Amino acid sequence: MGWRNVIITQHAKVSYSMNRIIVQTNTDKHVIPVSDIQLLLVGTTQAVITSAALCALAEAHVKVIFTDHQGEPISEVNDYYPTRRTAKLVRQQVAWPESRIAKLWTKNIGSKILNQIQVIDFVGGNVQPLVDELDKLELNDVTNREAVVANKYFSLLFGEDFYRRDFSPINAALNYGYAVLLSMVNREIVMNGYLTCIGIHHENNENEFNLGSDLMEPFRPIVDQWVSQQRFDEFTPDIKIGLVSLLDLEIGFNGHQTIVSHAITTYIADCLHYLSSETEELKIEVKLPDEVSSHAINSHV
Repeated sequence: MGWRNVIITQHAKVSYSMNRIIVQTNTDKHVIPVSDIQLLLVGTTQAVITSAALCALAEAHVKVIFTDHQGEPISEVNDYYPTRRTAKLVRQQVAWPESRIAKLWTKNIGSKILNQIQVIDFVGGNVQPLVDELDKLELNDVTNREAVVANKYFSLLFGEDFYRRDFSPINAALNYGYAVLLSMVNREIVMNGYLTCIGIHHENNENEFNLGSDLMEPFRPIVDQWVSQQRFDEFTPDIKIGLVSLLDLEIGFNGHQTIVSHAITTYIADCLHYLSSETEELKIEVKLPDEVSSHAINSHV
């Protein structure tokens, strides 16, 4: 599995030769083994990528994300036929037991709220309103505590005047970070042989990534914590690079220290095994870092 996250931010040509990706800019040439790459983000419309490069990246299950003229993620590449996908797995996914779906969704939302509480505690806010709502969480979140907590959470984190759906730089950063997380969750779902469009809670017929949208929930607060500690008036390339670098952030997951991308790999496999009745227990415990990392991205062109 790859470990390098590569971002293209300027005019460049991305090509393939002898198991390596070649990034040629006006001034430099970067050669990167395909096996080293976990994520390739084409963060500019001034770059071109060859079909040979895309094929090689798809075969290695590298997530490739493209952005629009505003630098916002607009599409991603998924290989059609992962080696583990079978008709049996797809039939299994369609028939996941409702009882397991309900329990997993409850655990997901419970973990997400606990992680949101960690974020508010980290910034020195009053966590009691969120704790009170967590105590009201029921099976399958039938009373929609997730939405109630979100309302209170973002106001505690960014101020009473913050509105999640406006076009502020903060929202742009949050959406960008969530898109990167979603792409990595989708990658793991596909690599395990399942379909991203069949979710356990999200059911939008126009959303190709319903299951990814469901399973990414516990990891969203990682993005929130990082964004809350930045001071910016514009959504600059440096902010984007910092958000992608969160995949290499060290966190606690189920009692072990690991990085976000590795935690996602383990977590997605655990969720899918549970939904398919291959395991009886499921643990989702995330410990956020005590300080916000400022580590640079592995590869930035």
